[in-house]
Amino acid sequence: MTAGAPLAPTNGTTDDATDNPPDDDDDDDDDGDDDDGDLASLDAPSAIPDWMSAPTPTTAPCPAPTVRVGDAAELQAALDGAGPGTVIGLAAGVYTGNFVATASGSPERPARLCGPADAVIDGGNQEKGYALHLDGAQFWVLQGFTVRNAQKGVMADGTTGSVLSGLTVYGIGDEAIHLRGGSTDTLVEGNTISDTGRRKPKFGEGVYIGTAHSNWCDVSDCEPDLSDHNRVIGNLVYATTSEAIDVKEGTTGGLVQGNQFDGSGLVEADSWVDVKGNDWAITGNVGRATVLDGFQTHDVSDGWGTGNVFAENTGSLGDDPDGFLVALRPANENVVQCSNRLLGGVGGLSNESCG
Repeated sequence: MTAGAPLAPTNGTTDDATDNPPDDDDDDDDDGDDDDGDLASLDAPSAIPDWMSAPTPTTAPCPAPTVRVGDAAELQAALDGAGPGTVIGLAAGVYTGNFVATASGSPERPARLCGPADAVIDGGNQEKGYALHLDGAQFWVLQGFTVRNAQKGVMADGTTGSVLSGLTVYGIGDEAIHLRGGSTDTLVEGNTISDTGRRKPKFGEGVYIGTAHSNWCDVSDCEPDLSDHNRVIGNLVYATTSEAIDVKEGTTGGLVQGNQFDGSGLVEADSWVDVKGNDWAITGNVGRATVLDGFQTHDVSDGWGTGNVFAENTGSLGDDPDGFLVALRPANENVVQCSNRLLGGVGGLSNESCG
């Protein structure tokens, strides 16, 4: 197939929603609707707000492909046959279906799936299914391509040491990128994320880390989902209906750094970032337009929502006088450093003293 030629819609392997655990947020106990999908597919993302600058991924470019694919069947076959050192190269075009990787790379030789922005994984239905699922797959690099038109964009269950870099993810029924089920030491960097929550605005997060405690029994044997030490760096997130980044209780020791958030599309959240985990560093992020606050902490489960540090974040709020750039709700042992700066809007720097 000629590179650059659009591909006819071809179904890949379906990740049957009946085999997936339920959406892990409060009160959400379904994995999508059972109809054929009434939401219009998006062929392009919403325009990036003028104030935002393009992300600059730092992950090294992919090496030459060891496997080249040009249609959906070839893509799923390549994912099935991947292993340490495999580099799957996507030709430009549209790959329609729900694709699953269960094979793993290694720390020294990760498996890679790489393509240009006009190589598009299209889930075909914003009401059901994951466009791309790392299902227990370790040490993967996903780089450069576009993901659209699925209930969830990129889902990682139980991955370790993986990288999601330079992706464009848009037109998603719920959340765009989700790390859960004990996913650890994974980097989400330099991605452009928009147009989420088209199925249920309440679940339209940009990046979602972990699992709500109400769903621990579905995802992590009734114990906290220890999706720890993950890093969310340098992403551009806008036109999301819920938080740009949602860090769940049960997660520890992650980093949210250098991201850009525009909350103009928020309808089911009142901040850019919610942190309910422990010992996260939230540093050097910038945001504009929000319903209430920029960054929030919450204590929704005993022992969680503490020890988080906010530093060098800047932002302009909305018109709610009760809003804060950093709102500790409650304070617990969270820290707001004085290096954070409020650039505009009404409200204040924090509801707690900086130090």
